[in-house]
Amino acid sequence: MDIVKNPNIDWLGLKWIFVSISLILMVIAGVSVALIGLHLGVDFTGGTLVHVKFKEEPQLERIRETLSEAALKAEEVVRFDELSLNEVQIRMASVEGEETQDVTLGSNQIFEALRQEYDQGQSETGKLDLNNVSRSALSARLQELNPENSSQEQPISESTEYYRELADKIIDYRTEQSGMIQDFSELDPLGIPTAVVETLREESYLGSFTVISVESVGPKVGQEMRTRARNAVGFSLVGMLIYIAVRFWPIYGFAALVALFHDVFITVGIFSLTGREISLTVVAALLTLVGYSINDTIVVFDRVRENLRLMRRDDLGTIINTSINQTLNRTIMTSGMTFLAVFSLYLFGGQVLQGFSFALVVGIIVGTYSSVAIASPIVLWWQNYLDRKKARS
Repeated sequence: MDIVKNPNIDWLGLKWIFVSISLILMVIAGVSVALIGLHLGVDFTGGTLVHVKFKEEPQLERIRETLSEAALKAEEVVRFDELSLNEVQIRMASVEGEETQDVTLGSNQIFEALRQEYDQGQSETGKLDLNNVSRSALSARLQELNPENSSQEQPISESTEYYRELADKIIDYRTEQSGMIQDFSELDPLGIPTAVVETLREESYLGSFTVISVESVGPKVGQEMRTRARNAVGFSLVGMLIYIAVRFWPIYGFAALVALFHDVFITVGIFSLTGREISLTVVAALLTLVGYSINDTIVVFDRVRENLRLMRRDDLGTIINTSINQTLNRTIMTSGMTFLAVFSLYLFGGQVLQGFSFALVVGIIVGTYSSVAIASPIVLWWQNYLDRKKARS
């Protein structure tokens, strides 16, 4: 399928425009990384990341003051995901120099501080918080209250199993509702007996917030993750250099390496500019980008190698232009379809995949561009340099 009929574009004639664009982007990326820095995720810095969902729209300043009064120094308190979901992300830094760290301590302290602020009156009554109670605790409390058989004799094993099933229904429904039950009437369609619902109304309450998830990484683990991430990206670049140098010529490997560095550096710079978090999933996306970009470059270089045998009378610049034009439709098809896939993932994949999909969206654009605009001119410049050197000697 030919999207562009018989393309005849002088790509190398535009090389100075391409190089200027790339230099500008890399300078902007470098300045951003130097001045703004990188927003590293808890995977690399260590600490605790707590996602909290509120029944009503959360007031960030109130949350910050609550944590501060409880002597909890939160590095970050921000809205998370869609505003209508009323979710907040709280980030607590790890304590530097600690060999070990209780990964549950930070989240428990945050929970207690918020409960004292939002549900103090209810929690002091001794009632269960139905939006935060565990399965086992709810099952045990229902068995203790025994609303269905308060005046009947029933084997303990049967009663335990019965209330465990009811507790499972309630907790499963709560999970489906993103961890938050808004009203006791929501339990009626679940098949929960009326007596049980009425007992829950009296003996429990619906908390104003719920902890959705907790991610904790110790300081030593975070440091080790940073080292491994740098090594993974570095070794992948070196491995690509060796592969291209062996399969083609050393200058082709060098050109491909420069293009890969260009792709990764600009993508990381855009993450810095936009304040997006760099996590392990983003590193995985960068490694995917390295593989995808080198694939595009290899396709062009392979066609150049073929045309060097078929177009012996033409100069290298003409051969490179012809090779790029011959692979243009393939590049548009593969890059275009991949871009549509990752862009859809970015739009509809949810907050968890935002960093991964954003890195691929940016990386595919930059990687496809660099295969044409960066790698090919470097090969031409090197060959011209060798020709001039040979002519002088």
